[in-house]
Amino acid sequence: QLTLVESGGGLVQPGGSLRLSCAASGFSLDGYAMGWFRQAPGKEREVVGCISSSGLTTSYAGFVKGRFTVSRLNDKNTVWLQMHGLKPEDTAVYYCAAANRGGTPLDVDEYDVWGQGTQVTVSS
Repeated sequence: QLTLVESGGGLVQPGGSLRLSCAASGFSLDGYAMGWFRQAPGKEREVVGCISSSGLTTSYAGFVKGRFTVSRLNDKNTVWLQMHGLKPEDTAVYYCAAANRGGTPLDVDEYDVWGQGTQVTVSS
């Protein structure tokens, strides 16, 4: 069974940092582009950032503005989302996803495997 499990979410004050992890089991992330998405209550799921299968290319949503970084280590079958300068509007459930294709896909529909999500709450 192909499974992605996110961890690292929690409550953080505005301006703080969090590092989310996404671990794969049941398959190797080699050859998969990996994406991070988020969904706030009442809103559609949106891309945060993604990384190519090689790890050489990344793409980010405009709202990231240099605050977040996606990275991966294929031999650990793990992807990370490092977030700095968090704002209350970053509050959402964050999901990682795997796409069995090249490049840095930004569309939800391009992803084949999804994690269950981890809650990030930014509040004072």
